[in-house]
Amino acid sequence: GAAMLRSLGSLLCLWALRLPPPPAGTGAAARGLDVGTVPGTGHRPRLPWGRARGAPLLGAPSSVSPPPPGLTSLLSSHSFSLTLIDALDTLLILGNVSEFQRVVSVLQEGVDFDIDVNASVFETNIRVVGGLLSAHLLSKKAGVEVEVGWPCSGPLLRMAEEAARKLLPAFQTPTGMPYGTVNLLHGVNPGETPVTCTAGIGTFIVEFATLSHLTGDPVFEDVARKALKALWKNRSDIGLVGNHIDVITAKWVAQDAGIGAGVDSYFEYLVKGAILLQDKELMSMFLEYNKAIKNYTKFDDWYLWVQMYKGTVSMPVFQSLEAYWPGLQSLIGDVQNAMRTFLNYYTVWKQFGGLPEFYNIPQGYTVDKREGYPLRPELIESAMYLYRATRDPTLLELGRDAVESIEKISKVDCGFATIKDLRDHRLDNRMESFFLAETVKYLYLLFDPDNFIHNDGSVFDVVITPYGECILNAGGYVFNTEAHPIDPAALHCCRKRREEQWEVEDLMREFYSLKKTKKFTLKRASDHGEGEGAKDPENASSEKGGEKRNSKKNSHSLLSCPSQSFNSKLAILGQVFLDNT
Repeated sequence: GAAMLRSLGSLLCLWALRLPPPPAGTGAAARGLDVGTVPGTGHRPRLPWGRARGAPLLGAPSSVSPPPPGLTSLLSSHSFSLTLIDALDTLLILGNVSEFQRVVSVLQEGVDFDIDVNASVFETNIRVVGGLLSAHLLSKKAGVEVEVGWPCSGPLLRMAEEAARKLLPAFQTPTGMPYGTVNLLHGVNPGETPVTCTAGIGTFIVEFATLSHLTGDPVFEDVARKALKALWKNRSDIGLVGNHIDVITAKWVAQDAGIGAGVDSYFEYLVKGAILLQDKELMSMFLEYNKAIKNYTKFDDWYLWVQMYKGTVSMPVFQSLEAYWPGLQSLIGDVQNAMRTFLNYYTVWKQFGGLPEFYNIPQGYTVDKREGYPLRPELIESAMYLYRATRDPTLLELGRDAVESIEKISKVDCGFATIKDLRDHRLDNRMESFFLAETVKYLYLLFDPDNFIHNDGSVFDVVITPYGECILNAGGYVFNTEAHPIDPAALHCCRKRREEQWEVEDLMREFYSLKKTKKFTLKRASDHGEGEGAKDPENASSEKGGEKRNSKKNSHSLLSCPSQSFNSKLAILGQVFLDNT
């Protein structure tokens, strides 16, 4: 474990994207690139500041085609970097607190979302909104000076809310399913295609529900739930969903059903939304899908693509994006099936030193023009989850193989390059931001059992909010699909009607005059509160000058949990176990 972490430290010392060429005579120090060391390595990584999904790496002018529409360099020409946000929480997980603090400061100085840019609604949500929410909730742990009222307020939270509001016009459709692209200044462009992939519709509940619970505005969670339910309503008679749908007419345009590209994170967010919100309905939806997926797409622990209405096989291929599935299975307690599928995927990795984008299962080889490996995280993500559940050393072997492959094949002077072809290990002149946000993070967490992310609840932080006492950083983090961790406890910190909020001056007076004899109490949260519609927690009590603030008799201890109606499952450390397991 320690040796592998040292190898990871070496790998991470070059985790940078190339910046625009500096003026003559300017060096790294002049560009502000000399940052804190990665703990235990002595290396000083360069700031991950580059274009949206990738940037030139190989020291020559880029010959790479531009990213697909909607995944463009979001705000890159406006002194803003998507990679900067995407990799921010990775810095803290690796222990680089000083650089986390500096990047937060940089972000506060120059982020502007009021620009004429067409942006992917999906990508902006998982990367920008998710990255900002995660960084906001981790700010205090990272030693950032937070404002009074945190985590219910703060500059990163306001940025996340502003970015999310820019996405809301996309949800204004007859079905509630969003357009795939929105202009950050003008909203949905006239003539915008109404065809959106399933994942682009069903991958909002984690970020948007978190935002609603922290800000008190239910609109975000409401639109995310409506989109999820619209997909559920339009599943086929045999219980499957297709790949692309018209968000105006609700007609399926691409009718291939599977667990991979175009669909994947919809299933992921049903499970993670259920865990985060303790929502029985979302879990029930996934379990019904899971039955249909097993019945129609699963063959010998592989998952194929089938026609959504007939269940007939349409593509007998494994896509690298599908490698998240064993990790998702582990979250619902289906560890045996998860391990069998994981081992299938691992054989592909060992065959090529990475996962090709498409792998023909009957032929046992790559698919033409899909031979590349852009350093995707999904198999490593599943290894991390399964290792937490099983401690099977095979999973550490995958981690070792991943580190060695990336080091030997992808390492270049300016970072780690996408592998253009796994057959001959030719490289492409780019590095994707998800390499920093996800691949590096999951690798590190696989080999670092003592990381705060793996907290079992034995330690925690108590913070005072305008709504009473709040427990944070106790563990059970829920990762969004871009590996940005969300603390589920934070969703219970800000659940009170805005009009009953303490005055800031009163809060500051109470906070700075706290004594050991003073106790704040919080009423048990309602089973399912949404934004301003949630039941009011108990007013915090104080004993200043013999005066109490609506003190109640039935306080509960610091470690007691909110009562839940989620009786058919039990959420423990981020996993959901069925009653019959």
